[in-house]
Amino acid sequence: MPPPIFDKPYSAACERNKDPILEALRLHTVDCRHVLEIGSGTGQHAIHFAAALPHLTWQTSDRPENLPGLRLWLAEAELPNTPPPLALDVGGAWPTIRFDAVFSANTLHIMRWNEVQTFFTRLPDVLAGNGRVCIYGPFHYEGRPTSPSNAQFDSALRADNPFQGIRDFEAVDALAQKAGLQLLEDRAMPAHNRCLTWQALPDRQESRPCP
Repeated sequence: MPPPIFDKPYSAACERNKDPILEALRLHTVDCRHVLEIGSGTGQHAIHFAAALPHLTWQTSDRPENLPGLRLWLAEAELPNTPPPLALDVGGAWPTIRFDAVFSANTLHIMRWNEVQTFFTRLPDVLAGNGRVCIYGPFHYEGRPTSPSNAQFDSALRADNPFQGIRDFEAVDALAQKAGLQLLEDRAMPAHNRCLTWQALPDRQESRPCP
């Protein structure tokens, strides 16, 4: 094990939510082998999940400018099931291989809405068979925030960038359905977040192999 790297990027939120998310992933990735994480950020989630779920190959990805910090976390952990991260911008090129599951945390509210649409449009290209999609983050329901803190967070996001904001569950689920996904679970999480899990419907299953 190499000595600790002290200049890695750090997210306190990742440390707080990693165990509740892990419990959802344990349930929904039992029969999975290859997972693509979109928007891996610091990499804290990746090493926690990969260590706890060694049956998974956890493929990280993020925009190119975020990869150096992500590589630091992966290098320090030295896990055998975390290959080098991929450069992935939702509006750009996606991997040409397929995965049993896709995971993303706290990304939809920082994307433009057209990027959220692109995200779901591209999911069928990377999901194998009855692939799963797990999305963690805050959501509004019927156009309303689920807590005062989420309302404040949404206002802060929009003040910083009018194209950002907490997304409506119904609108996101409609995109998922259009992409051939069926909601399996809408799980309440700490701090008024949710973990949404969908599965590809049988009539869109493909035969292309996983990596």
